[in-house]
Amino acid sequence: MPRTEWPHRNGRPCIQIVLTLAADGQTFPRTVLADTGAGALKAGIEFILEEDDCLLCGGNPDQFVTLGGAYVGSFPIYVLPVQLPALGFAQNMRVVGVPSIPAGFDGIACFSFLNRFHYGNFGDPDVFGLES
Repeated sequence: MPRTEWPHRNGRPCIQIVLTLAADGQTFPRTVLADTGAGALKAGIEFILEEDDCLLCGGNPDQFVTLGGAYVGSFPIYVLPVQLPALGFAQNMRVVGVPSIPAGFDGIACFSFLNRFHYGNFGDPDVFGLES
């Protein structure tokens, strides 16, 4: 099974995803907080990203979702292609666009996304990893 690991950022688990810029097709890596407490398994959202990033990647709001945790209010949902090249993962994902993200990160990977993989530190307390 393929596995990839990332060092913690600011003492917190993170993963790196790759988005694609709409203007020129260039890849757009983003480091996101791996947060198993963000969203329920059946919430229907995989990521929370800055709305500006969603727009740069050609996102058009699909619908809106009401959040009530760290983000309170109604926010647009975008469908964006997300890649994890080291795992051979590339799928369209439902992404919530918000005005700002926790300092030091480019977004949040929600539980519904992380739960697609085996995840954890795999015996190394200094990293967070995903395994397909």
